[in-house]
Amino acid sequence: MSSVAGPTSIEFMDLLDLLHDTMSSPWVYLAIFTIAVLDGFFPVVPSETAVITAGVFAASGAPYLPAVILVAAAGALVGDHISYAIGRGMGTRLLDRLPPDGRRRAAIDRARRGIATRGGLILTVARYIPGGRTAVTLTMGAVRYPRRRFLAFDALAASSWGLYSALVGYVGGLAFEQDPLRGLLLGLGLALTVTVVVELVRWLRNRRRSAEPGSDAVSAGAVSRQVDAR
Repeated sequence: MSSVAGPTSIEFMDLLDLLHDTMSSPWVYLAIFTIAVLDGFFPVVPSETAVITAGVFAASGAPYLPAVILVAAAGALVGDHISYAIGRGMGTRLLDRLPPDGRRRAAIDRARRGIATRGGLILTVARYIPGGRTAVTLTMGAVRYPRRRFLAFDALAASSWGLYSALVGYVGGLAFEQDPLRGLLLGLGLALTVTVVVELVRWLRNRRRSAEPGSDAVSAGAVSRQVDAR
């Protein structure tokens, strides 16, 4: 029994030492920024995990928490604008090919009206839904949502996301200062819980709206899938 526990414990210690060395390096800020950028248009990259992990170790002094928040928010902002540009370029051409009297065109028109009136709210909420942020930013680019308004709302969304993700990890790190692994698990658990709650609220709202006759509310994610299906 001890022969199994011994190597396992050593492996965990080696992992924690590696994480600690990584988080203590000044290059960690560039890594967080790069991951956050990629996650904006390539949602396979887990930016929340990187930021939360940095927040956990920030509780012990390295990396520097305000710097983590800043580079995470800046990376998210840049990534969202790349996604917006992709949607504005490629998505617009796809929309132009849709039949003017077709169902997809009607869905896009409803989405455009919804984004025009609630674009800021949609963009901010989607920032906390894995994959949802990419669908929304692509769609906002495709329907040519005003770039200046997109920048203003996205700056708010990215800043709140960077602050939230880093602080979730930081709280976990403070709670388990002597056990960073448990602090990391707590931070990831809190982030997952918030994501599930946000997704559940969004699903309930969409279900209620879809039951209302003449509703113009169409989720940006659904519209994105319809455009991709073309």
